[in-house]
Amino acid sequence: MYTHMSEPPQCCICLDEFSSPASLPCGHGFCLGCIGEYWRIHGACQCPLCKAVFPTRPQLQTDRTLRTGDAPAPLKAGEVPCDFCPAERPAVKSCLACLASYCAPHLETHYQREDLGRHLLISLVKNLEGSVCKLHGRRLEKFCRSDRTCICAMCAQTEHRGHHLVSVSREAAKMKVSLKRRKTKLQQEIQERRSEAEKIKLSAELGGENPKETQSKELVEQLEEEIDELQRRSAELEQLSQAEDNIHFLRVLYQADRRSNR
Repeated sequence: MYTHMSEPPQCCICLDEFSSPASLPCGHGFCLGCIGEYWRIHGACQCPLCKAVFPTRPQLQTDRTLRTGDAPAPLKAGEVPCDFCPAERPAVKSCLACLASYCAPHLETHYQREDLGRHLLISLVKNLEGSVCKLHGRRLEKFCRSDRTCICAMCAQTEHRGHHLVSVSREAAKMKVSLKRRKTKLQQEIQERRSEAEKIKLSAELGGENPKETQSKELVEQLEEEIDELQRRSAELEQLSQAEDNIHFLRVLYQADRRSNR
């Protein structure tokens, strides 16, 4: 119950001002996204307030005159753009069936249509196609340490049953710590070679011209080449450590490890 008549009505699910309000056959209203997610999670079309059950999915129509936030907001760092917005609205959900990401207005049809309502909506994923199992069409959520690959829940119950499995996020967190140690070790090796090169140069300068001068230059050149290679590897690790997509991070990391072990 509202204490002030001037306060805008709120959705009882999100407890916020209505966004794309939709009315159910029982007369209760909710944000279209809220009631759509409620039905998707609970697996039944039921009113959260009066518990009325609808045998068939009601055709939800929104009152667009009451919609808020229609002006597209500029994308912020890390936000995923809607695949169907020319104005680049930030997406709010990704669909594993459509392999696309949707802003709130374009997501409405997934809550309105019964066929789209069965699609699996997930948290935003930038590289959506690379996050889906090609064999089962499900999201890659597990990492198989036995085979060093990302798998879905179906893979975990079939081909990878009995393997050492962890969540993708847990494996990524572990490997990022390992990556930090590898970067530190590379920096130490770079510093050691620089110090060695400086000692050789200083020794050559103090010794004047002698037959060993040519040999000293060759050693310095070799050390400088090794330093360049170590710096390149360090830069690659730094770039990889900044990856936001855990699946992409793990794939690139283990591909690089396989190449280095050949």
